[in-house]
Amino acid sequence: MSNRTHSNQIRAGLYTPEERARRDATIWTPVQGILAPLQFLVFLVSLGFVIRYLWTGNGYELAAWSIVIKTLVLYVIMVTGAIWEKVVFGQYLLAPAFFWEDVFSFLVIALHTAYLWALFTGALAPVPLMWLALAAYATYVINAVQFILKLRAARLQAAAFEGVHA
Repeated sequence: MSNRTHSNQIRAGLYTPEERARRDATIWTPVQGILAPLQFLVFLVSLGFVIRYLWTGNGYELAAWSIVIKTLVLYVIMVTGAIWEKVVFGQYLLAPAFFWEDVFSFLVIALHTAYLWALFTGALAPVPLMWLALAAYATYVINAVQFILKLRAARLQAAAFEGVHA
């Protein structure tokens, strides 16, 4: 039996014992733990600016640049998340434990990048540009919920595993 097959058999939730040890030892775990809530805070502030612009017609520049900042934070968390995934699972993206979250993350990145492209090329007028940002934000929220549910399930499974083996 290969090590990979054996590791999958003793997997408790998302992680084998070896993956859990790598997750707990890497600096990239607390980096993700800081960046995720920071990104959510930036998202909430930016969402407020976007809604204000769409509602009142005021504050376009502030809304537009807040989306740029949100997108840059997204890029940082995606790059550091890929590094974290490489350290923990041995591959930069699409590790089986986070496959669907990573796939959906591609859509999130694509929509945020489309926003940047449309903003800097002038391809969209301000109102459609803000609606594109809202579409990007909706996918971000869905993706964040995916990760939260996955990590919550992992904690519950790990606690159950530890309770059985205590």
